[in-house]
Amino acid sequence: MEAAGGGGAAGGIALHDFSGQLGEQRVHFHAMRLRDSLFLWVGAAPALASLAVAMCSPRDSIPVAASLLGDPSDTASSCLAQRLASKTKKQIFVSYNLQNTDSNFTLLIENRIKEEMMAFPEKF
Repeated sequence: MEAAGGGGAAGGIALHDFSGQLGEQRVHFHAMRLRDSLFLWVGAAPALASLAVAMCSPRDSIPVAASLLGDPSDTASSCLAQRLASKTKKQIFVSYNLQNTDSNFTLLIENRIKEEMMAFPEKF
């Protein structure tokens, strides 16, 4: 698993790129920390096929999520955004651009992200 510093906190924005071999697939991650939110791109090749947002709500214990781009029946981006919003208490934008949406594989994705969050909290 590799990590690359993608830049400092210029103007409150921090970029962080990392990757990992998850099963048989090489997966790349791009995180962009904004003032009160996080944009996270997950994929194997340059694409922006889906985009979802999730945020915590004072009225509900489960973060609310919405699909902004892509097939609304593909819930991989919104589910990942919900789980990360619950963990970070931030507004989370996720673009999940992998064909594999199996729950075991997405759990590997989520664990890789959490591992990186623990190692580089200032980037998230």
